Amino acid sequence: MVLKYREGLSRAVPAPRFADAVAKVDDARVVLFGVPYDRTCSFRGGSRFGPSAIRQASYNFETYMMDHQRDILEVPFADAGDTPSYGPSTEMVEGVSKLASDLVRTGRVPIVIGGEHSLAPAVVRAFPKDVGVIGIDAHLDFRDSYLDDKWSHACSARRIADHVGVGHVIYMGVRSYSKEEREDLERLGLSYVSAYEIHERGIVATAQRALRKIDRDKIYLTIDIDGVDPAYAPGVGNPEPFGIAPLQVKRLLEILGPHLVGMDLNEVSPAWDQGQTALLAARLIREAIMSIGEARA
Repeated sequence: MVLKYREGLSRAVPAPRFADAVAKVDDARVVLFGVPYDRTCSFRGGSRFGPSAIRQASYNFETYMMDHQRDILEVPFADAGDTPSYGPSTEMVEGVSKLASDLVRTGRVPIVIGGEHSLAPAVVRAFPKDVGVIGIDAHLDFRDSYLDDKWSHACSARRIADHVGVGHVIYMGVRSYSKEEREDLERLGLSYVSAYEIHERGIVATAQRALRKIDRDKIYLTIDIDGVDPAYAPGVGNPEPFGIAPLQVKRLLEILGPHLVGMDLNEVSPAWDQGQTALLAARLIREAIMSIGEARA
């Protein structure tokens, strides 16, 4: 059943918790919640069903994680359920920011399950401005507005930069941006790491470059699952060929573990594949939980 966290989460429809999320919110180090929202989608809809699909897929995995030689049950984490079905994007941003702020203020690490990428700036706004933000994304998402909405999924990096500063944001795995975004990134000094550079130089070297560039000890990670190549993750709203591989994202999570103060994973649209994207998303969330747990053991 859905757990209750304050007044902002769903009280209506029973849903499975994320597998092994057996801790109570007040006892948890890491707290998950879902944002079933996709009202600004621009190509293929359905990411509002992502949180449910990812939770269902999470039951596929053993609690013992072979690669870590540890059991995920050693890390106390909770699933606080889903937010309401918000209307305008401004309403979603306000609601998600408040929920995330409650967790951050009490020292917990939020992991937010989308839903579309518009949720990421809402979560980042819950943190002090001294965090750095690393994103995995096929797209730069640096438009100032898209389809007359400044909180569109296509504006996530721009709105994040508004909060933490453009020098403290870097998206990795990028292989698509508009002419206007190109002009703005040069004018404003935004850095990014292309998917091609990751393939040529490797995820370790490029992750180290990203960390040096943003120059912050505390890191928030936002994962748009379309950063992964659609051969592995076809169930997304805006698929883009020539992406990075799941193992590269896993390695990045291992590198960032000691720095992670929060994370979201978004843009899983389950209607567009046979479940493989939700499975990958669930596994990456489990990887993040274990990386955070190991860093704080």
